[in-house]
Amino acid sequence: MSITQGSIQDVGQAPAGAGQEAIELLETLAERRHFFRFTLQNLSAEQTGSRPTASQLTLAGLAKHLRETEAQWARFIVEGPVAVALPEGWENDPAFWVDGWKLIGEETLESVLAEWEQVATRTEEIVRALPSLDASHPLPEAPWFPAGATWSARRVLLHLIGEIAQHSGHADIIRESIDGQKTMG
Repeated sequence: MSITQGSIQDVGQAPAGAGQEAIELLETLAERRHFFRFTLQNLSAEQTGSRPTASQLTLAGLAKHLRETEAQWARFIVEGPVAVALPEGWENDPAFWVDGWKLIGEETLESVLAEWEQVATRTEEIVRALPSLDASHPLPEAPWFPAGATWSARRVLLHLIGEIAQHSGHADIIRESIDGQKTMG
């Protein structure tokens, strides 16, 4: 198995409602996805599932987490807080904290990346359909959200860009630990 470099998605012309700002955010999001995927190229399934650092993170697990995260936040733009609400008992459920970071059952890195491409397409469709990036919903209660906070679609896209960038840094460290390869430089 080999992961090849993904291309930076051309998001085209500005959507009618959300305008040029939406295009620039979508382009930045596509760039962040591209650089994450670039880190995965030319590795075996064993390598992408390995833990060469003190961290429990793997490249495949990071890809799965980013796919899940983008899917949830894209749904939040449409559905509101129910899309990112915590399940009852999450505090004491080890699977809540572990399973989202590793491949389970028949999952492969290729299947996760293919599904992430579908999620990315859906994210773009959602944003293009918005009359404005100001469309917002209240956040659900969670220890990491301020009480009563509201996020706009704009804030969600910025969060996704940051999330992918942060985990791309983790991926760079893991990749360099595997074979010395660096995404940049």
